[in-house]
Order: sequence, then C-alpha cells, then structure tokens
Amino acid sequence: MREIGTTVISLDEFEALRLCDAEGLEQSEAGERIGVSRGTVQRLLYRARQQVIEAIINNNAIIVNLKESEVCHAGMHTHQRKQRGRGHRL
Repeated sequence: MREIGTTVISLDEFEALRLCDAEGLEQSEAGERIGVSRGTVQRLLYRARQQVIEAIINNNAIIVNLKESEVCHAGMHTHQRKQRGRGHRL
C-alpha cells in the first residue's frame, strides 16, 4: 500500500474557496470580507480549485497551510494551535 500524498493550499486560497463556493458569495463580496481585490479572489479561487482537483485525481490528503497567527485569525480551537508549523487535514 502506498503512502498517502498531500496537496497543500494556503489559508487565503481556502478562504476564497469557502466564501465563494460554500457560502455562495460573489467574488467582490468575498474580496471585501478578506480584504483583497476581486481579481485577487479570482486568482486564489483558480489556484485552490486546481489544487483540490489535483488532490482528488491523485487521491491526496488536502492540507490547509496555517501559520500560528493565521490559526487565530481563522477561529481555530486552542487544541489545534499546538500543531505549529503544520497544516491541518481536511
């Protein structure tokens, strides 16, 4: 049995994907929420969607790459902060 591979997406890419695809916001609305332009949201979405498709095709785990400061911003629970420098599996 092969070891499972990983595909890493950034917190910004994940947040753009969550806001637009899960919550149904327009790209401009998502940009306002995360403090970036609509064009940046479009770029983040494009990259995140590529990464998710790659993970599905290759049967990889998806890792959201979080820095300690980003974990706090993302509203993650305290027990998850102990995994500093690591991503979190979805």
